[in-house]
Amino acid sequence: MKEETLILGIESSCDETAAAVVKGGREVLSNIISSQIKIHERYGGVVPEIASRNHVYDISQVVDAALNDAGIGFGDLDGIAVTYGPGLVGALLVGLSYAKALSFATGKRLIGVNHIEGHIFANFIEHKNLEPPLISLVVSGGHTHLVYMADYNSFKILGHTRDDAAGEAFDKVARALNLGYPGGPKVEKLALNGNSHAINFPRAMAGEDNLDFSFSGLKSAVLNYLNKAKMMEQEINFADVAASFQQAVVDVLVDKAMGACKMNNVKTLTLSGGVACNRALRNALEQAALKSGVSFFAPSPILCTDNAVMIASRGHYSLLNDYYHGLSLNAFSSLAIGEIVIAR
Repeated sequence: MKEETLILGIESSCDETAAAVVKGGREVLSNIISSQIKIHERYGGVVPEIASRNHVYDISQVVDAALNDAGIGFGDLDGIAVTYGPGLVGALLVGLSYAKALSFATGKRLIGVNHIEGHIFANFIEHKNLEPPLISLVVSGGHTHLVYMADYNSFKILGHTRDDAAGEAFDKVARALNLGYPGGPKVEKLALNGNSHAINFPRAMAGEDNLDFSFSGLKSAVLNYLNKAKMMEQEINFADVAASFQQAVVDVLVDKAMGACKMNNVKTLTLSGGVACNRALRNALEQAALKSGVSFFAPSPILCTDNAVMIASRGHYSLLNDYYHGLSLNAFSSLAIGEIVIAR
């Protein structure tokens, strides 16, 4: 397989319909994202059936726009990379079915991509000279993972959340604070006006030998604090609550990430996923890495949230390793990093 591949990426795991064309795994030729945030805002979160329906509406237009922006046709492609898990099954099936139809019609290879692995590859787009081995902290609404990446196709989970993901905790706290959806950016904005040390919320599993996470207790502590203050008719400084909650999350994430680098003697750390947009987290990781002599990398915000650029990049390195799928590939709501699904 040639090094300078042209890969069409398709992403529809949640509420973004996205398509992109990437050359050689690193050069972005197009990046189209159709977001459903405004649609789901009224419900306070993503409604799976509505998300699936809107993917059906958008998928053809998004793919056509990606090809047009890249200035290529289907015949120029070397492969079609598509997210097949984890995510909302109905949403995944829209993108996967479309990609399978394109693969069948054009004869181009179908490359199933793990969504979480895709997030890690956003860093290779942003940082052209970045190479494995590295430790990656993946933090999003549904996932919190620490991954050791020995090479482009080798992944080992060092730690993961035992309950709520960090982004999920942000959304639930935002709901308790009546901030609306999406919760993460709203909590971060409110926290800017608060004192991050005003309330001593728990840091679950911090400092322990393992690299797993737990954010359910922290979320419950925030809810208990709010309920107790209301019962006692005490004034609540919501900015302080947001800032103190955010600081507790950041402290744990930084502690575990730097611990993973030290335990595995790895001097490169990457951050990815939707929560990677959080400025407090990025700054804290950057400072901790600098202090420990670790090189730190994070993608631009546009590549932190769900996108097809990262899917196309992951697809490129899969194809170089002669890893692709047949038309029997199915969608999976749960899919472990590094899990191999054979469908040929």
